[in-house]
Amino acid sequence: MLKLENIKKTFNPGTVNEKCAVQNLSLHLKPGDFATIIGSNGAGKSTMLNAVAGGFFVDEGSIILDGKAITFTPEYKRSRVIGRLFQDPLKGTAPHMTIEENLALAFLRTSRGNAPFSRISRRDKEFFKEQLALLDMGLEDRMKQPVGLLSGGQRQALTLLMATVVPPRLLLLDEHTAALDPGTADKVLELTKRVIAKNHTTCLMVTHNMQQALTMGNRTLMMDNGRIVLDVQGEERKSMTVSDLLEKFRTGAGRDLDNDRILLSAEE
Repeated sequence: MLKLENIKKTFNPGTVNEKCAVQNLSLHLKPGDFATIIGSNGAGKSTMLNAVAGGFFVDEGSIILDGKAITFTPEYKRSRVIGRLFQDPLKGTAPHMTIEENLALAFLRTSRGNAPFSRISRRDKEFFKEQLALLDMGLEDRMKQPVGLLSGGQRQALTLLMATVVPPRLLLLDEHTAALDPGTADKVLELTKRVIAKNHTTCLMVTHNMQQALTMGNRTLMMDNGRIVLDVQGEERKSMTVSDLLEKFRTGAGRDLDNDRILLSAEE
């Protein structure tokens, strides 16, 4: 479904700020895989997601989605089949446009991307209202209100709906609940699991929470220094504890995990 083959990306090459963010990184996701990704700051997690989304072109290697090479496909074309949520709830929506207008943009881009004169019908608007009602946040009664008036949690839930209103081939979640309070984060996570399960969506989710990394989805990836050092799934993952995960990281990376944010999450 998704294949990353020996991708490499170096930022600011030839300068004092040169940084090799990912190197010789390979990954194969099967249809319906839901893989969580954990690692320290600078491990390459977001860089990998940016490479897949088309935020930049990789220096080496190839990216293949559904058997089609997209290594040099522009980001705006990839966005028709790849949905994405960011850590910042302010990203992914247009604050001065209404909820209905934001949904219309997402819907037209993905479902009718090649039809320049497409319009939203009354039936489409009713569909938006039905989908908003499923979020259970009362947004279906506020479709004419600007998105900028929503809370962070409401905005992130809307962004999730925008990314999946037409089920994408691949969904990328980059710590999409990290900026929310715990209660709201739990609600958005439940929405996320429900949407992914309903559409059998293939997903990559970055998290800093080790327990989430073991309980969300069906695969756990750990990254360090721009490479994947651990990939567990199946029966091995089902019986794995956080302590086991830390030990596996030590073996794969050759050092202890030293990120306080991640380690503290293990004690929550």
